[in-house]
Amino acid sequence: MTDVLAAVLLLSGGLICLLGAIGVLRFPDLLSRLQATTKPQTFGLLLVLAGTALRLPAEAAAGLGLVALFQVMTTPVFAQLAGRAAHRTGNVDKGVLRTDELREHR
Repeated sequence: MTDVLAAVLLLSGGLICLLGAIGVLRFPDLLSRLQATTKPQTFGLLLVLAGTALRLPAEAAAGLGLVALFQVMTTPVFAQLAGRAAHRTGNVDKGVLRTDELREHR
């Protein structure tokens, strides 16, 4: 039973990562691409790590938990910094923004 669950987790995680990569190629602007790189890639990696953890002994699975924690902590920070840098350098299409909260922070 654990083999089937591990296979489902690994395949679904890989599929979500693939869809995120397709989104990076297909989305028109930087902020949309940034969204496609952070959310699905993180969730897909977490599913792959969970599937892998089911197949490993508990000692090795604890290391995968640290990888998951590091990924969840660093990805939103990177996305925030990359989006803010793009906004400051003028690489964001202002027509797609509903509100520009960083306008006065330039």
